[in-house]
Amino acid sequence: MNNQIDMLIFQSSHVSRLFVSGQNRSSLWQKKKRLCEIFFAYSQQSYSEMENSMSKFTDIYGHESIKEHLQNAIKMNKISHAYIFNGGLGSGKKMTAQIFAKTLQCEKKGIEPCNECHSCKQSDSFNQPDIIWVTHEKPGSIGVDDIREQLISDIQIRPYSSPYKIYIVDEAEKLTQQAQNAILKTIEEPPEYGIIILITTNADIFLQTILSRCVRLDFRPADDATVTKYLKDNYDVTDYEIKFAAAFAQGRIGRAQTIVSSKEFAKLKEEVMHVIRYADEMSTAEIMAEVKNIANYKLTIDDYLDLMAMWYRDVLVFKSTNDANLVIFKNEMSLIKNQAQRCSYEGLEDILNSIDKVKIRLKANVNFDLVIELLIMAIKEAM
Repeated sequence: MNNQIDMLIFQSSHVSRLFVSGQNRSSLWQKKKRLCEIFFAYSQQSYSEMENSMSKFTDIYGHESIKEHLQNAIKMNKISHAYIFNGGLGSGKKMTAQIFAKTLQCEKKGIEPCNECHSCKQSDSFNQPDIIWVTHEKPGSIGVDDIREQLISDIQIRPYSSPYKIYIVDEAEKLTQQAQNAILKTIEEPPEYGIIILITTNADIFLQTILSRCVRLDFRPADDATVTKYLKDNYDVTDYEIKFAAAFAQGRIGRAQTIVSSKEFAKLKEEVMHVIRYADEMSTAEIMAEVKNIANYKLTIDDYLDLMAMWYRDVLVFKSTNDANLVIFKNEMSLIKNQAQRCSYEGLEDILNSIDKVKIRLKANVNFDLVIELLIMAIKEAM
């Protein structure tokens, strides 16, 4: 790991530029090294869908119109200087951005990456010096300093060995207003070799002037058949796991992949099931302890709440139809039947409404512990 980090640091054009300028080398080195450490830790989690290092456009399931648009742009040499890849988590945006960037820098200059040249191999290891993944230290925002240091200053330096310098800003919905204004100036007057790709789950948060100057590509959910085919083609898992992942992913292949392959997701699911099984028996002290435990999942709280909502929808569906074939948590039928008998329709609707309210309150920055405590209390009362 340390060797990879040091290699990335040496190949970082920004660090090289600052070193040459004679600025405080020790502090710059430590800061950049920290950014690299964050990047590698983050990449192992967030780029799991790209672990197949020989990826091409043909490896992307669905999104045919987007693939056609990007490949035609490469073929006709009509590359935009700025793109917005917009879509839900796990919809394939990062994988597509990585393949697009790799293809643009490929030494064979085709509409698919060759995966054999030096540039492609560097890209697959996230070590291509002219493909820059912009990082940020604060988990909740991308500040103007992040953009100035890693993009605006760096883009003035010509590519090291490739036709383009490509900057990929993941989680771009976290760009602050100042950061958006800063990046706008570069989008308005980019160097001929500069390309910026903003990856986001919510393009509507951008300034209108940014939206008007970027090519926006919307990654829409794939159908369940496409998700199921992808999982069957790539993973040795049971039919139950495939059906569960396809249902929970809601058309996002990257999310489905995480569900069947991630130990962290399996642990998250276990934690959700613990609350579902024992909420009605918990004392006040046990509820408080559980709230503290759930706080460990703040960064994945949407998945936590979605799992919980899917469970109680299963209970409601079974209570209404008595049809086990309509249930997603099929391996928990005994508990589903038990809760369907014990809980009223009104109680189940109250739980589902409470989960929706939690999402709204968390987005409004209401105290996390208080919101989760109220949710567990609502489940306890309904059962």
